[in-house]
Amino acid sequence: MTHTFLPILIMLIIAAGVGGVILALSYVLGRHQRNPSKLSPYESGVPLLDQNRKRVNVRFYQIAMLFILFDIEAAFLYPWALVLRRGGWALFAAVMVFVFLILVGYAYIWLKGGLDLGPMRELRRRPGGLSFAGRPAPARRREAQV
Repeated sequence: MTHTFLPILIMLIIAAGVGGVILALSYVLGRHQRNPSKLSPYESGVPLLDQNRKRVNVRFYQIAMLFILFDIEAAFLYPWALVLRRGGWALFAAVMVFVFLILVGYAYIWLKGGLDLGPMRELRRRPGGLSFAGRPAPARRREAQV
């Protein structure tokens, strides 16, 4: 019975040997290249500007979640597009209801300013700030207090 596992044992020994040789070569060949610039952390090929961690604005995560939400819509539309001819008008109506609900959600998020980043969002949220067209809102006259 051990002769049936012999090829597997040989393969494991060879794999461990190759892994050990690769690790040893990388340690020996890379040992002389250790300097502070090579040991410093980086992200996406860009070195860090400072050592402390910066906070990321919550709006970036909100945009990412909204992107995933609307991306999943496209994932649901693809199978429906493949079987649309066989499904008839009932399936087409169901798809249109789904697309309408997604568009209503998108319009709600857009009008609430969920897709805005930067100073325009702050101006839009202030009373008397920007209108939805991106122009300054008309100035309101203050009534003379009696």
